[in-house]
Amino acid sequence: MAISIDDIKKLRAMTGAGLADVKKALTEAEGDFDKAKELLRERGLAIAAKRSDRETSNGCVLVKKVDGFAAMLALKCETDFVANGADFIALTQSILDAAIAAKAADLEAVKNLTVNGQTAQEAVAQRSGITGEKMELDGYLTLEGDNVEVYDHMGKHTLCTMVQTNKPAAEQGHLVAMQVAAMKPVALDAQSVDQKILDEEYKTSFEKTKLEQVEKFVEMKLKKAGLNPNLVQEQADEARKIIADAKVEGEANLKMPMIENIAKGRVQKFLKESCLVDQEFQFGDGDKATVAQWLAKQDKDLKITAFKRFTLVAD
Repeated sequence: MAISIDDIKKLRAMTGAGLADVKKALTEAEGDFDKAKELLRERGLAIAAKRSDRETSNGCVLVKKVDGFAAMLALKCETDFVANGADFIALTQSILDAAIAAKAADLEAVKNLTVNGQTAQEAVAQRSGITGEKMELDGYLTLEGDNVEVYDHMGKHTLCTMVQTNKPAAEQGHLVAMQVAAMKPVALDAQSVDQKILDEEYKTSFEKTKLEQVEKFVEMKLKKAGLNPNLVQEQADEARKIIADAKVEGEANLKMPMIENIAKGRVQKFLKESCLVDQEFQFGDGDKATVAQWLAKQDKDLKITAFKRFTLVAD
């Protein structure tokens, strides 16, 4: 049967698919709009499967709160051209709206929510077929309860944060949400840091300290031999032997208690820089107060109880 241009325009407006794809689907479906829509959806899924090995390094992150529930969602794609498109952002928003309405517990639940008459996962696959790019839902975080402030960094939809306080504090919560975006804390406080992170940080600090101590010993031996550590190439053979011998001697004479203390100090520095309440607050009056100290100045009983952060940009 003949397919009119009006029918093609109508289905294209409904699905967002290309003119040629819409015409082909309508022709195969003999003008049946529902069948044609299903054909386009199925082809979107097939196209998405073919792109499964591509990298999705761009996308859209949105955040939203309602009474008692807040969530952020990331929908990823391949290029910033698609990520910045109104349709892509609208799809992300519609899925987030559905997640908020359902108070979805996790990403798997989000994927199975109904969005525009199909599951969120199917809607993403269909959009993938339309754009020709791989897309995937990748990131869903929530906070439940009152006193949550949300922040979309610079309104660019690439970095979002949520901060929850123990009492109403919209202005302070917003500023701390900006702090979370800027300073990327790994935990609320030292007690909240995952032990695996602490163990890895100590191991790295310990090995770095050992290496530094050996290097200092090597430099001392070179200077003692009358060689400039920065110009050893000019006396390469002599310097090479001194360096090799000094490394062995330096490693054999390492003072482990001292190295352990330095490594522990570095871990404490890491905690100060990485725990939200202990970080230097970036949006105060320039008095070098920590986040906890700044909050106490606003209200002695005000505290941060939780935060979440998600970014598509490499930190």
